[in-house]
Amino acid sequence: MSHETCRSLENDGYRALLFTPSRPGGPTLLQSRRGSLIQRHFPDLVTAAPAPVRPGPRRRSGRVVGRPAFLRGAPAPRLLRRPHRQQLADAMPAHFIAFDILQIDGQQLLTEPYERRRAALEGLFTEHGLTPPWTLCPMTTDVAVAQEWLTSWTSVPGVEGLVIKGLGQRYLPGARGWFKVRRRDTTEAIVGGVTGTLSRPQLLVLGRYDEDRRLRAVGRTAPLHPDAARQLADHLTAAGPEHPWTGVRFTATWGSREPLEASLVVPELVAEVSADTAIDRGAWRHPLRFVRLRLDVTVAHVPSFGEGVQPSSG
Repeated sequence: MSHETCRSLENDGYRALLFTPSRPGGPTLLQSRRGSLIQRHFPDLVTAAPAPVRPGPRRRSGRVVGRPAFLRGAPAPRLLRRPHRQQLADAMPAHFIAFDILQIDGQQLLTEPYERRRAALEGLFTEHGLTPPWTLCPMTTDVAVAQEWLTSWTSVPGVEGLVIKGLGQRYLPGARGWFKVRRRDTTEAIVGGVTGTLSRPQLLVLGRYDEDRRLRAVGRTAPLHPDAARQLADHLTAAGPEHPWTGVRFTATWGSREPLEASLVVPELVAEVSADTAIDRGAWRHPLRFVRLRLDVTVAHVPSFGEGVQPSSG
């Protein structure tokens, strides 16, 4: 990494554009990535919107996220539940974490280098004296500091890793001109199903037991390496109708409706996997990486459902 790059924290949440009013009494708009206006779901952010101090619209890019204690419950329920929005705002307050600014005082900043856009964003926070729920995403050009962030800050729920951008980089709408570095840790999960066939498994569907001893799906792996698939094939056993996932439908990716055709297996094998910190309601949002089969432990050694990423037990 050269001195011409910067690192900022990657926050899990909903990406959104914020349009603050250019005149007293003007509307505050919050727009989702798909273009929908969602400010009615976040009355707390609208109420806290900074008052204009000089003419011109402000347009900030950021993510709407809940406080760490409410990250799994907000903002998703606030987008889905229409009644009682203010009660939900009180119970699940949101933060707007700003990481870029695209327009100020009617001037487009898309072609300006990131270094100048960042200076404008910091100036906006200083000018208005912005405090939570408005949060400025931390940024550094120091590699050592970024490495420390990746180790320590990613233990906070909702912080997945780092985003690396070039200081001279312009904003590219609809394109990814930066790199993500996610923290990954190893943990264990139970093999409950596979795609492909038992003799040639393609990926694993994984689960963990909850406190009521129900096997809950927690994620799937990325496609298996041929050597790993051969190793697993020697130990997989087809499940009977008593499998706890009999009749359960799986989806190909988090948040999608595309079905995942899985063959159920006896849930007695433990897989060690590499996982990032993006967890939603007890399940990993992104594919896991298969590390090895843990024939030295039983399912009783696997962390319980909802415990998140735990260090490998050996």
